[in-house]
Amino acid sequence: MKKITHKDRVLKYIEDFGSISSLEAFNDLGNTRLSASIWLLRHEDGLEIESINETKNNRYGEKTTYARYYLKGSQFEKNLINKGVIKKESIFKIIFKGDK
Repeated sequence: MKKITHKDRVLKYIEDFGSISSLEAFNDLGNTRLSASIWLLRHEDGLEIESINETKNNRYGEKTTYARYYLKGSQFEKNLINKGVIKKESIFKIIFKGDK
C-alpha cells in the first residue's frame, strides 16, 4: 500500500474544498509546510495551481496577508472570476502564451 504524503493530502483537500490556506493545512492536515507541498504538486506532478492573496485581521486587529491556493480551471477559480476577484485570461493570451 502506498504511503499517503502531505502532497497527496493537500491535493485531495483542494479537490474536496476548492482551495487551501496555510492555516487550513495546519489545522486540518497537520501540514506545516504548505508551500513545499504546493511546489511538489506544481513541479513533480505538473499541476497548474494558482494562488491569490487574502487579507484578514489577526488577534491584535492588525492586517495580515496570506496565500490561498486553488487548481486552475476549477469551480473555485470560476467563482473568483464571476465575483471580479481575478480576471480571466483572454483566449488569445492562452493560445499564444509561448510565442513571445
